[in-house]
Amino acid sequence: MHINTKIMYIMKRKLFFPIIMLFASMIVFSSCTKDEDTEETPDNTLTEYIADNNSFANFRSFTKVAENNGPDPALGMAHSGNDSTVTRYIYFKDDASVSNGQYPIGTIIVKESKNTSGSVAEVTAMVKRGNNFDSGGNNWEYFMLETDGKIAMDGSGMAMRGASLMGGMCNSCHSNAAIDYIFSK
Repeated sequence: MHINTKIMYIMKRKLFFPIIMLFASMIVFSSCTKDEDTEETPDNTLTEYIADNNSFANFRSFTKVAENNGPDPALGMAHSGNDSTVTRYIYFKDDASVSNGQYPIGTIIVKESKNTSGSVAEVTAMVKRGNNFDSGGNNWEYFMLETDGKIAMDGSGMAMRGASLMGGMCNSCHSNAAIDYIFSK
């Protein structure tokens, strides 16, 4: 029994160091990997931003840049309830601003439409994605959101997002904006 204990002690000591080194290298490797939803250049400028549910969390705390009441002839049937019963709130994350005619990659804009009872009729969003995501649409990605800011799913379980969301209606309409596909601000 004494010999077995001694052998176990030696084996544990021999395995201890490699196991510690394995864990240490895993920690170093994981701390050096890139964040999955962003890609940066060596000078730390963002080249791509891929939005997820966390991107829109607490969107009502973003900077509110507009509050539009009633119908807007430019909207047509877009953004749900384009009539006298609806108020549309437009929020910009981190109060993003245009520079040289373009919004920066990573700009997040959310529009929330509410009826007179305060019920949310619709929540939509746009994100400046970059990396030639949709170069014909100036790299904007469009989203339908749930009232809690999570990306909505269609009937087949697919996320309601993309350059051609709503059959390209978002991109087509926003291409008429004076500055970088944005009507507000």
